[in-house]
Amino acid sequence: MTAEQIVGTLLELEVGPVAHGGHCVARYEGQVVFVRHALPGELVHARVTEQTAKYLRADAVSIVTPSPQRIEPPCPYAGPGRCGGCDFQHANIVEQRRLKATVVSDTLRRIGGIERNIVMESPGDDGLGWRTRMRYSVVGGRPGMFAHRSHDLIPIDRCLIAHPDTPAVLDQHWQDASSVQAVVSSEGKTAVLTDDNSAGRLVEVVRGRRFRVEADGFWQVHPAAPETLVDAVLAGLEPKDGETALDLYSGVGLFAAFLAEAGCSVLAVEGNKAAVKNARRNLHDLPQVTLEVGDVAKVLNAAAGQGLEHVDLVVLDPPRTGAGKDVVRRIAALSPRRIAYVACDPAALARDLKTFGTLGYGVSSLRAFDLFGMTHHIECVAVLEPRAV
Repeated sequence: MTAEQIVGTLLELEVGPVAHGGHCVARYEGQVVFVRHALPGELVHARVTEQTAKYLRADAVSIVTPSPQRIEPPCPYAGPGRCGGCDFQHANIVEQRRLKATVVSDTLRRIGGIERNIVMESPGDDGLGWRTRMRYSVVGGRPGMFAHRSHDLIPIDRCLIAHPDTPAVLDQHWQDASSVQAVVSSEGKTAVLTDDNSAGRLVEVVRGRRFRVEADGFWQVHPAAPETLVDAVLAGLEPKDGETALDLYSGVGLFAAFLAEAGCSVLAVEGNKAAVKNARRNLHDLPQVTLEVGDVAKVLNAAAGQGLEHVDLVVLDPPRTGAGKDVVRRIAALSPRRIAYVACDPAALARDLKTFGTLGYGVSSLRAFDLFGMTHHIECVAVLEPRAV
């Protein structure tokens, strides 16, 4: 059967385990099928949406034998061919967290060779009403969300994962815009941004400290995330007064601030100039923090050439692609006593942890946090230490 013939075909599939990316794995005539809107153990009828040389993608459009963990999605826009923003609205929140924990454990074992029984930690919500930064696509002036892996706009009148205090933008017409963002800060201040209006700053408060951040810049989108991750990093590193630390991919200075408050001298490195500009403002009362703007690998290499031979602690919060071998090797060469790795992608985390392992660093703890309810996204904090010789 050709690609043209199989796309659109309805298949009966026995659904297997969950996989990273918001789908489960099934097989059809020996070929892997990644099935959305399904749960492990279900028998489903699934419509093929894509074929590649190695696998098929499909949407479960009817459930023959449902999982006991299946629920009716709370959002009317969730489901096959509808909004692509959420992955797991058809599972109860306990099952969602179990599935995501399974993904982390399986990914660490498969890619990193690391055996960990992960338990997903909850921020105490039900998976709805948490997202403080919403970006809606706009087509013909109408805002909405794209269908999964598509540029087909699904007009919506409400997003259930959006924080209730984000500005109302879905009932308006956005002429000549391709997207519109609705943002609310922890102080309750709001901003609305379009293609031709990206200016503006907001203030976020973490542990009583104020952080200025661009309204369209990077900041964790769950209200509980910044403090949760700071707590996890500090608990893992146990910083001591007088120690030296690196904060890599430091953004507006979140981790650097609290390492400095704990008595550390901190070198913070970030490639985004606007973020560093805000970090200078945010950390102006902490002279023990040095800020560097530039590519992390290049800054570390230059620092080594200028005599940086050792640090006590490292925290790194890289982009979704991970830190990569060059950065990992440079960190290990500085012989820190502990490293805290904040990761939003389990596959990238597993690759980097495997590299750290070849350089003598093992994982002493690994925590996973469900800070993105209803979606497949996960945040992890791994703490590494030198292996005993």
